[in-house]
Parts: sequence; C-alpha cells; structure tokens
Amino acid sequence: MIWFEVIDATWPAASSRMAGGFRVREGLGGGSRVSSASLELALEQADIDAAIAAHRALGQQPKFIIRPGEEALDAALAARGFERFDPVRIYDAPLDALASNVPPVTAFAHWPPLQIAREVWAEGGIGPGRQAVAERAPMPKAAILGRRNDRAAGAAFIGIHAGIAMLHGLFVLPEFRRGGLAAAMMAEAVRWAKDAGASRLSLVVTEANGAANALYARIGMAPVCHYHYRREAQR
Repeated sequence: MIWFEVIDATWPAASSRMAGGFRVREGLGGGSRVSSASLELALEQADIDAAIAAHRALGQQPKFIIRPGEEALDAALAARGFERFDPVRIYDAPLDALASNVPPVTAFAHWPPLQIAREVWAEGGIGPGRQAVAERAPMPKAAILGRRNDRAAGAAFIGIHAGIAMLHGLFVLPEFRRGGLAAAMMAEAVRWAKDAGASRLSLVVTEANGAANALYARIGMAPVCHYHYRREAQR
C-alpha cells in the first residue's frame, strides 16, 4: 500500500537491513515506526528468529509491524508470546477537500525548526531521537508552529513523498487544547502542502487518541487503513 511507502519515506529509519525475509529498521530512539520489522516475503519463506536476532544485534526490543493481510504473521507472533500494542489508523484526504484558511498569527510553516518548536515537541515526548527522524527526511518538508496568546503552543512535522503530504508529530500543549489551534495547524499544513505540489494529505494516529481521531474526522479526513505492532514481552 502506498501509505506505508510514504510513512517510511517521510519518517525514515536511521538504517535498515534484510534478515530472514524481514526488513529490520534501526530507530535510534525514534519510536516504534522506525524500529520495527516488516515482512517483505511470503511468511512461509521468512524466518522470524533471524529478524529477532537482527533486532537484538541493534540493541532494540524485537517488534514487528502488522499490516492489512498479515493475519498469519500476527498469529505466529502471538503464539510466541509477542504482545499486541498501538493499533493505528491512517487518515487520508485530497487537499482540495480540506480547509486551508489559517487564522492570522496562529500557525506558520518553516524549516529548520525553531528552537521553540523543538521545546514544544519535547514537552509532548517528541525528544531528540524523534526529532532526528524529521531531520534526516530527504524530501520537501516543514515544521508547523502553532501560536496562541502570543506564545508557542503547538508543533508538527510534514513531508511529501509521491505527491502525498504526510503529517507527523502534531502536539498541542495541554493548556491550549480545545481552542481550535490544532485545526488551524492542520489548515496551515494543507496550505503548505498545496504550495509544495502535493495532492493529498495523510497522517497516522493511534486508535486510543480519541480527541485526534475526532479532529481529523471533523476537518474532512477519513480512515483508509490500519495497522498495529507486536513486540516481545518484557520479562
């Protein structure tokens, strides 16, 4: 599916290698997406143990991304005691169907990220390891800074691959939520993506994040795909 290609391109791992028919990513603290293994061959030709060994050689907890149609892999990992976590939805919409009117002085796109944007991300748990993922993305990209009451209040990252703009790391400080700032930041992301030549906007969000799922549905985006992870249970 094109969305997984776009995710890998706009939120890239530090490195990746093939092991037993799996692509094992090196995350360097960048989160689950960039430190998971994905199945690249038919499961009958793959070697789960080789992928586990490759994870351990990188100093990572073994984890696998489970995409649509990979129910057999999901069952095989469950049988080994791997726990399911972080079910995720992928949202998508044509840019022309989304609002791009940004209220004055509420959000602007820029690159490289201002220090204040980095500080907002850090407050949301998007620390140096995850910020480094955005830094190494090679395509057109931008940070989106949200402002409220004359101060920095939100931050997000957006990059473009194959005509699709993918949004990552949207975070609004708790004291500035429920005031429309996230929607304004999304409008700025749409405006920037149009100007940069994209035709669609996509993003990923965990199913547990009810407020974010409600926002994306409200602005006109729709879930088009889902996935989850399996990780080796800690002993």
